[in-house]
Amino acid sequence: MFRWFTDHRRKKLMKAPFPPAWEKIIQRNVSHYCMLDDAERAQLRSLIHVFIAEKYWEGAGGLPLTDEIRVTISAQACLLLLGLPHNYYQNVITIIVYPSTVVPPPRKPGFFETPLAPVEGVHPIIGQAFQQGPVIIIWDAALHGGRHPELGHNVIYHEFAHKLDMLDGAADGTPPLRDRAEYRDWVQTCSREYLRLKHDAERGKKSFLNAYGATDEAEFFAVATEQFFDQPLLMIKHAPDLYRVLKEYYRQDPARRADQNKCSVK
Repeated sequence: MFRWFTDHRRKKLMKAPFPPAWEKIIQRNVSHYCMLDDAERAQLRSLIHVFIAEKYWEGAGGLPLTDEIRVTISAQACLLLLGLPHNYYQNVITIIVYPSTVVPPPRKPGFFETPLAPVEGVHPIIGQAFQQGPVIIIWDAALHGGRHPELGHNVIYHEFAHKLDMLDGAADGTPPLRDRAEYRDWVQTCSREYLRLKHDAERGKKSFLNAYGATDEAEFFAVATEQFFDQPLLMIKHAPDLYRVLKEYYRQDPARRADQNKCSVK
């Protein structure tokens, strides 16, 4: 019964007219929007409607929440879902938005939460995703990343890639895949590229991927997701197999969009 009400509410939201003001926000703040075809844009608008309505949004650090903030963040998060079977990031309940880089207060584990590792010390962040908790986003970083994909850094893609990774209960760099063959290909390819990035980072050698991806397998997947969407042609040049497995997972081809459109994605 609960599922029926959820589906009914979502269908109603998706049939509602998309506010023209929201469309202008996406066009202004999300450069990838111009690369989508008409069907993809319509699908993204439907996803945004549901995503905004179902998540609890909280402004922090004195930031007043606006439609621009909600729509800009939602559009980038939902872009990752265009080709995926999904339930609108069911593991994301709350999105907390700060105005700029902050040192967040220490987070205490929930009453029913069992920490699997020591609680990390606090440090400046531009985004953060918790296994059993909120997604934290820094607004100025989210806006900058959405407008400048050519830089290859996008906090929204990064943190929501973590939430996709966590859908199977572990942040290990391997999101839920379709079958054993895809898991085998994924592990072989991503392990090889992760170790290559780690080797380069340890020796101070610059890589096409951000060295932060060498932290662990989970960060590697999040960093690779940023690169996949923002600099697909560069990834194909340096790691074609990595691009291939990400293309198969996300069921999207950003390189094709970059080739066929006039957007500034390199």
